[in-house]
Amino acid sequence: MISPRPITLAAVGSNFEREPLVRPFGFKGGYMSEIWQSVALLQSASGQRGIGLCSQGVLWSDAHVFAGHSESGGNALMYAMSEWALQRLKGQTFANPVELLESIRHDVYAYGKKITGHAGLRETFALNALVGVDFAAWLLYAAENGITNFDDLIPAAYRPALAHRHAKVASIPLMAYGIPIEELQAAVAAGYFFMKIKIGQPGTQAEMLEKDKARISAIHAAIGGARTPYTANGKLPYYFDANGRYESKDTLLRLIDHTKAIGAFEQIALIEEPFPEELEIDIRDIPARVAADESAHTDRDALKRIQMGYTAIALKPIAKTFSMSLKIAQVAHEHGVPCFCADLTVSPLLVEWNKAVAARLAPFPGLGLGLLETNGHQNYRNWETMRGYHPRAEAPWARTQRGVFELDADYYASSGAVLQPSAHYAAMFPRA
Repeated sequence: MISPRPITLAAVGSNFEREPLVRPFGFKGGYMSEIWQSVALLQSASGQRGIGLCSQGVLWSDAHVFAGHSESGGNALMYAMSEWALQRLKGQTFANPVELLESIRHDVYAYGKKITGHAGLRETFALNALVGVDFAAWLLYAAENGITNFDDLIPAAYRPALAHRHAKVASIPLMAYGIPIEELQAAVAAGYFFMKIKIGQPGTQAEMLEKDKARISAIHAAIGGARTPYTANGKLPYYFDANGRYESKDTLLRLIDHTKAIGAFEQIALIEEPFPEELEIDIRDIPARVAADESAHTDRDALKRIQMGYTAIALKPIAKTFSMSLKIAQVAHEHGVPCFCADLTVSPLLVEWNKAVAARLAPFPGLGLGLLETNGHQNYRNWETMRGYHPRAEAPWARTQRGVFELDADYYASSGAVLQPSAHYAAMFPRA
């Protein structure tokens, strides 16, 4: 058993790269054209280093901030919060990364409210800003304590939630509003069987409902008859993400009634984040599995959603920090609520951190394997270049194969390369 040594932070650093998208990426009423990839350095007094990555999701984490600033301005605000956190940590001593995050996140959140001028700033915005800092802390913690395997990195308190080792994890692509039906059909032909489909389209609530009904009808007509070996009934599961666009339970129930009328209801595996989180609607009478995503900022928020009737949690180690995601996963595990890992259109190496968690979560009900959303390959203009920063980019487990990631003995032995240094990011912080 590892007895962690106290780690004193002697030096810190940060940098970022701007990665353009293939096309404007629209949801929550806005459109992104690029995603900033920020990088955080934590160096200990002994000279060990941790370099953590973050794909900034300003629109996802707080649409108000995104709408109130230029795209670069919103990104600069989140980056400023990351830099502020790093400077505050310089000279500090910590025992483990979970404690380190707790020691700083409330102050970073308060600082974020100040610099954004937004008193109602969503806590997820601050957590997103801390993702790179948190990963840097975990990598430094591993280096200081001689940890070379992901399983040994997980603190004992959180291991019950991450006790599995899946041989396969479903690879979930994202199908936004404007993706042609032909692309969904092509994805099914390529082996994808679990796709995230955006609902909650633009317009009034009545307009949105009619557009969503038409979209689901078209999708079901096109791929409803396809078959997969990964479900009990052999049919494709549907995963609908509303991003909080449904303003009443009645409107959602009308959509569900429509799916029943067209024969699609039995294929609904998930409806994610249907309502604006501030409405706090009890959903125990909704006849479908409803997942919390943005509203489950912290473990306390996740517990509150579970008590409201949510029966799945979207974990985002790559958006809410690995430390907080461990706590959320454990709360969900203790209440028998399944989890899966959702994307934030992150870089290839961050996909591996998400995969490391998805590979160890309990099997998702009705599927018998883990779930991992990854859509960076659909959206980054320079995805293949970014893949070159991955220490094991050509490993078979690093690419989707017929809709799944095949996780073999090499994958688990190498921990998906998450604990290995990336030459590209290390070069951003040359030693004096």
